[in-house]
Amino acid sequence: MPASSPKSQRSAPRSPTSSRSVPHATQTIEVDTVVEEDEEDEIDPGLGADAESSTASITSSILHYRTINGRTYHSERGNAAYWGSNDERQSEAMDIAHHMFTLAQDGELHLAPLDKDIQKVLDIGCGTGIWAIDFADKFPGCEVIGTDISPIQPSWVPPNLKFEIEDCNQDWTFPPDSFDYVHIRYLVGCIPDWNQLLEQAYKVLKPGGWVETYEASPTIESDDDSVKLDSAMGQWGPTFIKASKVIGNTFTVVADDLQKKAVENAGFTDINQWNSKLPLNPFPKDPHLKEIGQFGELFSTQDTEGLVNFVANTLGWSPQEVHVYIAQFRKEIRDRKNHHPWIKLKTVWAQKPMSEGDMANINRAHKLHVSISLINKIKMFKTDNSGVLRVIDNAGIVNLEALIADLEKTHGQGKVSFIHKGSAVITTIETEALAELEAVFKDMGFMVSTEPRS
Repeated sequence: MPASSPKSQRSAPRSPTSSRSVPHATQTIEVDTVVEEDEEDEIDPGLGADAESSTASITSSILHYRTINGRTYHSERGNAAYWGSNDERQSEAMDIAHHMFTLAQDGELHLAPLDKDIQKVLDIGCGTGIWAIDFADKFPGCEVIGTDISPIQPSWVPPNLKFEIEDCNQDWTFPPDSFDYVHIRYLVGCIPDWNQLLEQAYKVLKPGGWVETYEASPTIESDDDSVKLDSAMGQWGPTFIKASKVIGNTFTVVADDLQKKAVENAGFTDINQWNSKLPLNPFPKDPHLKEIGQFGELFSTQDTEGLVNFVANTLGWSPQEVHVYIAQFRKEIRDRKNHHPWIKLKTVWAQKPMSEGDMANINRAHKLHVSISLINKIKMFKTDNSGVLRVIDNAGIVNLEALIADLEKTHGQGKVSFIHKGSAVITTIETEALAELEAVFKDMGFMVSTEPRS
């Protein structure tokens, strides 16, 4: 974060290095020697695809799904754009994964240092929409948009959230400099060009906005060599990596450090990353890691077929081979006494740099104790021919009185007049600060009229 940014206005997530977080990729996970026996759960094999739950207008071609072994997969122009199933059973598994990933971040939905009054957020490849729903609930004053290629999101969502059908591998339809934060999670195996993806994110972000990408490795490992390369778990990663050469979308995003390379190539600055391990069954001794492992096992076994079928079909496996592999995989991952599997996670977050003009305004704003988000709010206002500042956009979201109240808390002399929704709002601030505020407005193209204090 630039030194000039007012840090006090940002929401600081719990550090991913805290005692409750998953371990760094270089740390060993201590194994619990007391292991509870696993109970086989009956899993409902039902499937479904809610094609009426999107707020966007969907064409018949987008609603055309490919069926493999009785499961549905998204099909775009004859080619599957996502390797996982998109039916109800897989949706349940992805909701479990959301909880697992969130636990791995100590319950935080993001690691990027976002403003508490963030205005507009984009969730790319939102899937079931569960992250976007949680984020919209947490930030009710923020407009949240989730995009995906499949209309599988629910209809009942927070009023500040909407879903749109969009392929993130095509040109994005959003205007430049329009979002404060772009969230990208678990798109491994879906992206042919990570550089292009992050270039698009850079384009739609406002100066000073943040991008965050969270990905998992398909390679299942262990600290104690309990996951053998010739086992079903040991072959999971190599199988997906082999299939990726046919599909054309890499699964080695984490191993090849594609996230960090892509944000660097796109022009982002203040690049941060967090590498960690996520247990896939409750073998850890640490209670928090054990809980994560419980959800890791549930995710891995809830819909193994939905994860494997398309990849196996790509490699020419027979239905019997798929069935045998899945049965062995589930048996191994549930064997908590003898197998201690984990996967690598990588989160990268970075900031779009600001222009010299933006930095100058923020420096002035920092002197006035005004946050970047408030400056962005000011940009939503224009002046009429009389030179009076009037609201012309986002009047239902932006509260100019609140801005003035914030200024009034820290300054006590001088006087400036604003018009908001037809009513004059008068406040007083220091004479020196008033000149700085006037300069901020003028640099953004406003006509500002002020009066000395009477």
